[in-house]
Amino acid sequence: MGQSKTTTMHPGLVRLGEQRAASVQNRVADGITWFAGSMWFVYLHVVLFAYWILTDGTPFNDPFPFGLLTMIVSLEAIFLSTFVMISQNRADLRRQVLADHEWQLVQDEEQQNEELLTISRQLLELTQRVHTLTTEMHTTINAPK
Repeated sequence: MGQSKTTTMHPGLVRLGEQRAASVQNRVADGITWFAGSMWFVYLHVVLFAYWILTDGTPFNDPFPFGLLTMIVSLEAIFLSTFVMISQNRADLRRQVLADHEWQLVQDEEQQNEELLTISRQLLELTQRVHTLTTEMHTTINAPK
């Protein structure tokens, strides 16, 4: 039988995703970024550019050297570069959420380590006292009368 692989998402990333989903602007940007980063985007452009070039731009009233196509592609490049930066900002925010969580874990572990060291010192001191008392008791019991 195959085991199902489940992944648990970090709670900080879940909250971040919920915050992003609450904003229409973020949802639109995420959708455009997702589509622009897909092979469907590439296929659409291959078909559109092939059609434009094979028809010599006639349906768009844009004969060779395709000034309108050049302008459209330039504008698209400007917007896509902006969406790349938006995506990078989102990735940086995700990394920051994880880094903040890791920092908090390190702080908690350091506090726990200090508590364990304190307890270890107390145990060592008690062990030494018990040893001293045991030695004194044996000495008293075994002393000549």
